[in-house]
Amino acid sequence: MRETPLIVCGAALTPLPEGALWWADERILVVADLHFEKGSAFAERGVALPPYDTGATLTRLEKLMEKHEPETLIALGDSFHDRRAEKRMAKPDADRLIALTAACDWVWIEGNHDPAPPRRFGGSVQGEMTVGPLTFRHEPRPAPSTGEIAGHLHPCAAVRVRGRRLRRRCFVSDTTRAILPAFGAYAGGLNVLDRAYAGLLPGRDFHAWMMGRDAVVPVSATRLEGD
Repeated sequence: MRETPLIVCGAALTPLPEGALWWADERILVVADLHFEKGSAFAERGVALPPYDTGATLTRLEKLMEKHEPETLIALGDSFHDRRAEKRMAKPDADRLIALTAACDWVWIEGNHDPAPPRRFGGSVQGEMTVGPLTFRHEPRPAPSTGEIAGHLHPCAAVRVRGRRLRRRCFVSDTTRAILPAFGAYAGGLNVLDRAYAGLLPGRDFHAWMMGRDAVVPVSATRLEGD
């Protein structure tokens, strides 16, 4: 399927089916809400989840970086699930992450789960970052917030196709801003019709860019269903 660019304030961005955003003109790869070590955090509370989420998330990142060779990677906050994630991360995974941050100009945007990512993993830390017409931050601000690229809300969308209801993680944009899906393997999703989005995307003049296995498909908000 042919890729359809997502335009924000004139910047042509490519939403990738893996859940990252690619800005080819600037050679910037953007991911949101990696939530490294969410599985081990749940395990500490007695919830039995396979402890492989960090490794799976790193594998997807490695493949994307190998394919696109970004000059800059921006991680939009909540990259670590909590402040003890570093101590729970297995050494092989930590070594893989260090190798990734050394491969490009890696920027950690501060999140609410991880206001200061551990220094040993490399990269630089910023509250937010502006490149051209776009500003990258963790938590989206009330509209209007022109040029904002954010995460935090883990957007997903539901649509009915030939009688079958499909629910997928998604990018969401009204051309003035974009909110990215969570990239982390165990991160959930909040439907874009939830009232949490009302002050960010007023009305239904936006599209959800729903993630499929091999493509991202833009769907008008007027076609979407709530949960």
